[in-house]
Amino acid sequence: MSLYQLTARELHRMLCQRECSAAEIAESVFGRIDACEERVGAYVTLDREGAITAARAVDQKIAAGEAIGPLAGIPVAVKDNICTKDVLTTCSSRMLYNFRPPYNATVVEKLLGADYVMTGKANMDEFAMGSSCETSYFKKTANPHDLTRVPGGSSGGSAAAVAAGEAVLSLGSDTGGSIRQPAALCGVIGLKPTYGSVSRYGLVAFASSLDQIGPFGRCVEDVAALYGAICGRDPMDATTARRDYPDFAALKGDVKGLRIGIPKEYFGPGVDAGVGEAVHAALRELERAGAVLRELSLPGTDYALSAYYIISSAEASSNLARFDGVKYGYRAEEYDGLVDMYEKTRSQGFGDEVKRRIMLGTFVLSSGYYDAYYNKAKLFQKALRAEFAAAFQDCDVIATPTSPTTAFRLGENIGDPLKMYAADICTIAVNIAGLPGLSVPCGMQQGLPVGLQLIGPRFSEERLFDTAYAFQQLRGGSLCGVADITEGEG
Repeated sequence: MSLYQLTARELHRMLCQRECSAAEIAESVFGRIDACEERVGAYVTLDREGAITAARAVDQKIAAGEAIGPLAGIPVAVKDNICTKDVLTTCSSRMLYNFRPPYNATVVEKLLGADYVMTGKANMDEFAMGSSCETSYFKKTANPHDLTRVPGGSSGGSAAAVAAGEAVLSLGSDTGGSIRQPAALCGVIGLKPTYGSVSRYGLVAFASSLDQIGPFGRCVEDVAALYGAICGRDPMDATTARRDYPDFAALKGDVKGLRIGIPKEYFGPGVDAGVGEAVHAALRELERAGAVLRELSLPGTDYALSAYYIISSAEASSNLARFDGVKYGYRAEEYDGLVDMYEKTRSQGFGDEVKRRIMLGTFVLSSGYYDAYYNKAKLFQKALRAEFAAAFQDCDVIATPTSPTTAFRLGENIGDPLKMYAADICTIAVNIAGLPGLSVPCGMQQGLPVGLQLIGPRFSEERLFDTAYAFQQLRGGSLCGVADITEGEG
């Protein structure tokens, strides 16, 4: 088995026992990138030189007898909306095609302190707006399990890189399902953390009250380790919580007596029968291991999609106002005066989906419509949080499908925004309520992965990891591996 196929946990053991070097791991991953990146398209920018330099620095520490942490020497892809000093951070948009940040995001600084190796910047839907990784200005990313299908979005490049073996771990961001949905479609594990548990400093904002950075990996232990490295209070982000976090490496994997709530709204119309069957089969396995399954209702789910697109678009309209061609990034070449420069820069620099959401957000914030739309959506957000809190009085974890369908074909939904938005119907409520959600692979339907979503109360990531770890053990200690890159059915 090649080094790129191994998990971070396995590679860490090998590094500590000097069975391989960090440079060899990096070379193996870049060899895999050379072999399949042209077909997968997971990256916008590669940093081979920086990765090899970082890997050799880890090897020097090992040679000097220094102890190394669990992420030292591990190749990690970083979503292209997370700032990396002097390395292009484009948000996969023409608007930021040449932007090299003068600083690192807090999560990147934390990973530098853990001696990680950054492979490059992962492709994404432009400014994180999309569910298929097809709105990127630069390229489309393909699903490693079937190159004719989408990897999900907006963190499609981050998920595809891990699934294809082009990275061992990766970072994405999740505003309405943008980590969990591509994790499900690509057959890897992805965590959307509790809002406020991971710093957003250095994350190019889409919707500030919903965005969260989170990890992807191929085993529960790896995802827990990466989350443990990036979570915590940050004075640069006033929304981060002041609290102590547990040791996420100490996974128990015991679900005896665990109450798992199954909301009926997540298994109705719009959810493919095969997806629902795979999720129910996984839950029956947990039940046989001692978990207690309980049916429940979350009626607010029916309104979550509408509220999400009002809130997120309103915040996007405000956050993206800074991209005007004056300070940095793209500027139209021909214009007549300042106002014309603004108009042409934004018209040419933003793609159709971004412009659609800016216009929607500006509308719902405008005089006469604020109370009718945005204010009502914020009131609903408060009610939904209360609904989840009530549900967690009767259960410890809520289980749903992550995505209502398996990966759809490239180009299939790109011309139908409403159909594309519906791809996030199972994940959006988690962001509105500020809760953690973890997607784990639970089966295959016609050769395509299906994801099981585990939702918990605020700051219950440890419980979600324990539940997922128990499921991983029930499945023989492995939930996913590196995909066999295929062209699919045509």
